[in-house]
Amino acid sequence: MVAILIGLLLVAGGLYCVLPLAWTLGWWEDFLVLLRGGVPFLLFLVGLIAILVGLADIKDRAETRKLERERASRES
Repeated sequence: MVAILIGLLLVAGGLYCVLPLAWTLGWWEDFLVLLRGGVPFLLFLVGLIAILVGLADIKDRAETRKLERERASRES
């Protein structure tokens, strides 16, 4: 419940900062500049994480196959 309230407060604060209304801060243009600068970095970071997860998955599959071969050789 507390997390939902904090989340709602943060969303409301973000909207107060970026909405282009007279009673808000009106930082929409600055927010767009931030997004344009942050998106390439975010794409790079997510891509790097995906590559590392993929490599770990390949390693786990190879280890599983090795263990299955050892079990099969012990049983026969």
